[in-house]
This record gives sequence, C-alpha cells and structure tokens, in this order.
Amino acid sequence: MRYQHCIPLAAGLACLPVHAAQYLSADQALKLMFPDASSYRPQELALTLPQMQQVEKLAGLQARSVNWRVIGAYSGDKLLGYMVLDDVIGKFELISYAVGLNPDASVRQVEILTYRESHGGEIRLPAWRRQFVGKTASGGGLSIGEGVANISGATLSCTHLTDGVRRIAAIAQVALKK
Repeated sequence: MRYQHCIPLAAGLACLPVHAAQYLSADQALKLMFPDASSYRPQELALTLPQMQQVEKLAGLQARSVNWRVIGAYSGDKLLGYMVLDDVIGKFELISYAVGLNPDASVRQVEILTYRESHGGEIRLPAWRRQFVGKTASGGGLSIGEGVANISGATLSCTHLTDGVRRIAAIAQVALKK
C-alpha cells in the first residue's frame, strides 16, 4: 500500500511517497507464535498504579498505558503463553507488532505486523528479531548495544521497537508471569 504524505514547507507543499505494508494479521501472528494451541483467549489487562510503577522501574521506561491487548494461547487447559499487541513510532509512522511471551515472562517471538515507514524495514528480518528470544525484563540484554544490535539506516525503528519489547517484557514479569 502506498500513499502520499504531504508536508507543508516554506517553499510550498511537498508530497513524499510513504510505503506501508501489512505483513501479518494478529490472528496469523498468534498461529505462527503458538502453532500447538487449541484455543486463544483475549484477556483484559489493566495495570494498577503500583504495577505501572514496577513496570517503569523494571523497564526503565514509562509504562505508557494502563490497558494492554493480550491474548492467551492454550492447549486444552494448559497455558502456552501470551501474545501482546502494541504500536510504536518508527521515525515518523507507527510500527504495529506482536510479542509472544512464554508463561515465565521470557520473550518467545517478535513479529512485525505492519510497517509504515519508507526505510528501515530490515527490522522485519528474522535474524534481527531472533535477538529477543529467551530474554526477560529482569535478565537484561533488551537494549540497543546491550544484547540487541542496531541496523544502520533503521536506528529509530530498532530503538523504539526494542524499547517496546522491553516494556512488554516488564509488563509480563509484573502482571502475566505464572
């Protein structure tokens, strides 16, 4: 999908092409992350003020929101994990992504659902996204340069997505860990 993004400049109106691509729906991401699941159950997750403070301390970032979109994946009655949906700003546009979490709050998988920037789409590469697998908010390694490599030309997308994953890992540690 392509559309024009018009920016008023002193010399007139400049229209820049912006590219947007939807790679996965939330349902497709769920099935990719939890192929053995027999059911998926949306769960309401509303953080309390003390939980938000814990998330901020653990992640080193603002909790940003009280309400989070969470879906539990089950095989029969056994919890396989959770998928949390979120959006972060790349350079100018939103990046929609999903984080698969194990019941112990470790990252299982990260998937880019929609990428709207004209550059930096390399964050969608499996090798880059695999850097998050197995990491937890309390275990470290969820920062650019400290466990997650930057991609030249995609610095803001890398940084903001990494911050988002770290925030979600902290939320999992505080509110979802079994």
